[in-house]
Amino acid sequence: MMPFHTCGPNEVMVVSGCCLSKPLLVPGGRAFVWPVLQMIQKISLNTMTLQIQSDHVYTQLGVAISVTGIAQVKIQGQNKEMLEAACQQFLGKREEDIRRIAQETLEGHQRAIMGNMTVEEIYKDRKKFSRAVFEVASSDLVNMGISVVSYTLKDIKDEEGYLKALGKSRTAQVKRDARIGEAEARRDAGIKEAMAEEERMASRYLNDIEIAKAQRDYELKKASFDQEVLTKKAQAELAYELQAAKTKQAIQEESMQIKVIERGQQIQVQDQEITRRERELDSTIRKPAEAEKYRLEKLAEANRNRVVYEAQAAAQAIQVQSEFSIC
Repeated sequence: MMPFHTCGPNEVMVVSGCCLSKPLLVPGGRAFVWPVLQMIQKISLNTMTLQIQSDHVYTQLGVAISVTGIAQVKIQGQNKEMLEAACQQFLGKREEDIRRIAQETLEGHQRAIMGNMTVEEIYKDRKKFSRAVFEVASSDLVNMGISVVSYTLKDIKDEEGYLKALGKSRTAQVKRDARIGEAEARRDAGIKEAMAEEERMASRYLNDIEIAKAQRDYELKKASFDQEVLTKKAQAELAYELQAAKTKQAIQEESMQIKVIERGQQIQVQDQEITRRERELDSTIRKPAEAEKYRLEKLAEANRNRVVYEAQAAAQAIQVQSEFSIC
C-alpha cells in the first residue's frame, strides 16, 4: 500500500489516526499516510444541482400552489470551519445522501417562505421570493458546511385555477391599462404634438426675430462702416486735394522764385550791358569829348593868361616908361 495519496481540486482528503490530535484536511493536493496506523477518507467538493419541489403548499391567504425551484449547493472547501463541519456531518456518506439532506433542508425553507407570502407576491416578485429562500437556507446549511451558490424560482402552479384567473385578471387589467395607455398616449401625443408645434412656431418666431435683429445689426454696422469708409475716403480725397494744392503752390512758388531769379539775372545782365555800354560810350565818345573840352579849356585859359600877361607886361612897361619920364 502506497504511503502517498493524492486528490484532485474537487476533493478533500481527510487523514486521521495515529500521531494526529485532529483530522488533517488536504483540499486538492497530496498527503503522507502511515499504512495501518492512519486512515484516509475523501469528500467531494463538486457543485450539486438540486430541484426543490414543493407541492400543494398553502400560502398566506390560504391558496394552495406548487413551486419548483433550482438550487446550486456545494461543500465549501476554502473555509476551514465549514469544511470541518461538513466532515463531521457527511464524512463517509455518499453524495446522494448529501444531496438528499441539502434538498430536504431547502424544501423545508421553501415551503416556509411560501406560507409567509401571498400568491400575488410570489407570482409578481419572483426575485423577492428567491432572495428570501436563498438567505434563510444559506444561514441554516452553513452550519453543515454547505454553501448555497444560487437559488432560482423555476415554476409556479396551482390546481384550482387561481393563477389562471389571476392571469386573466391581470390580462384584462393589462388590456385595460393598454387601452387607457393608448388613449393617454394618443392624448399625450396630441398634446405633445401641439406643444411641439407651439415650440416650433415659437422657435421659428424667435429665429425670425433673431434673424431680423441680426439683419438690423448688420445694416447698422454696414451703414456705420460705409459712413466711416466715406468719411475716410472724403478725408483722403481732401487730404489729397490739400496736398495737391500745397504741392501746386510750392511748384508755383518755386516757379516764381525761378522767374525772380531769372529776372534778377536778366536785370543783372542788363546792368552789366548798360555798364559795358557806358564804358564803351565813355571810351568812344565821352572821353574824347572831355579831352577835347579840356584841351580847348586849357587853350582858352592859356590864351586868357597870355592876354593877361601881355596886358600886365604892357602896363608895367607903361609904368616904367612913365617913371623914367618923371626922372
